[in-house]
Amino acid sequence: MKISEIIKHLESIAPPEYQEEYDNSGLITGDVHEDCSGVLVSLDCTEELISEAFEKKCNLIVSHHPLIFRPLRHIAPENGTGKALIAAIRKGITIYAIHTNLDNIIGGVNARIADKIGLINRKILIPRTTNHMVGSGLIGDLKSPLSETQLLDQLKAAFRIPMIRYSPLTGKSIRRVALCGGAGSFLISNALQNGADWFISADIRYHEFFGGEGEMVIADIGHFESEQFTMDLLHDVILEKFPNFAVLKSGTVTNPVNYYI
Repeated sequence: MKISEIIKHLESIAPPEYQEEYDNSGLITGDVHEDCSGVLVSLDCTEELISEAFEKKCNLIVSHHPLIFRPLRHIAPENGTGKALIAAIRKGITIYAIHTNLDNIIGGVNARIADKIGLINRKILIPRTTNHMVGSGLIGDLKSPLSETQLLDQLKAAFRIPMIRYSPLTGKSIRRVALCGGAGSFLISNALQNGADWFISADIRYHEFFGGEGEMVIADIGHFESEQFTMDLLHDVILEKFPNFAVLKSGTVTNPVNYYI
């Protein structure tokens, strides 16, 4: 099987044109016309992860976050990006990123978060005018109302996190939840306008926690933690199309954030 066949399948599910303007989803490095010996899926792409792919005889890495996110002036081993690129080229490993285009489809990254919370009646929080199944964030309803402490406990267990940052609790039962994997603070006002009792995301800044206006709780569960199940999504998407092919989930922990409890 050619690497291009796997990429073609991924792009049929999350077309590159669905990515945001600032993004760099797509081929990062490599020759898509080569035979594929195996796929390693991951959240990030680092030098350590490239070594893992090489050891596992996978010459294609499909990562959520692009290794090259901002323009590079040179490629040298003085920084992590340069080291990883040089390692990938030397080892003959192709790197493909599927980032905000996978975020922006209704069955993408946010759907996996919603699965863990148990949301029904889902819809895109800010749909694109041309397609209501594509856009930013997700909003839905809990099958049964939960208390605020019940939802906090559920989030800690489901996302395996030691702590959650959140705005003042409202004391209300939670019925409607909005969410966004990764940095989603730009959606806070939209979540409030759409009647969300809670908004769950990551990378929330101090002043942004005031955005709930006393009506909606804002919870930050961590960037890596919110998107960790993207590996499962990519694994399932590729394996469903190519059931007899080697598709592996990375065992390398790339989360750069640690907690001292």
